[in-house]
Amino acid sequence: MAVISTAKFKTGLTIKVDNAIWRIISFQHVKPGKGGAFVRSKLKNLRTGAVQDKTFRSGAKMEQAQIDSRTMQYLYEDGSGYVFMDMETYDQLTVPGDKIKDALNYLQENMEVSIVQYENEVIGIEVPNTVILQVAETEPSIKGNTASGGSKPAKMTTGLIVQVPFFVNSDDKLIINTTDGSYISRA
Repeated sequence: MAVISTAKFKTGLTIKVDNAIWRIISFQHVKPGKGGAFVRSKLKNLRTGAVQDKTFRSGAKMEQAQIDSRTMQYLYEDGSGYVFMDMETYDQLTVPGDKIKDALNYLQENMEVSIVQYENEVIGIEVPNTVILQVAETEPSIKGNTASGGSKPAKMTTGLIVQVPFFVNSDDKLIINTTDGSYISRA
């Protein structure tokens, strides 16, 4: 494994600290007037999703975690998890639901996603930045309501609840931002 110093920190870099895999969200080198320099960082645990602030002394060395990402296609859900297929080798991989709970609101059959792995352990999946989802149920639109009016909740076929404009009806297809779960536009 590669050893990395705090001087080489970059946003998005993955490191191994206290037997956990962390992605650096942000960091700041601090040189106080008195005492030694240190690095204040905000890290996200890739296994649990927890975000934590950690401070390292300047020049501290730690292990860099080699994260692999493979493009796979989501096939179906079975009793033990969610089944994905490698597009090149046609190998299938079953991922437990607790590893990908954040992405389940956006996951649809035949969707291509990136499976994120560390030493053959699946850490999670990355879905595209936007997805097209169908509205399962929402309040009916009322004549006179416009796009700039307000918003109402709409439940998507995946179970995700999104705030949408009043003119959106059931069975409409919408473009949804997967980073924050917000409505972008009609598809």
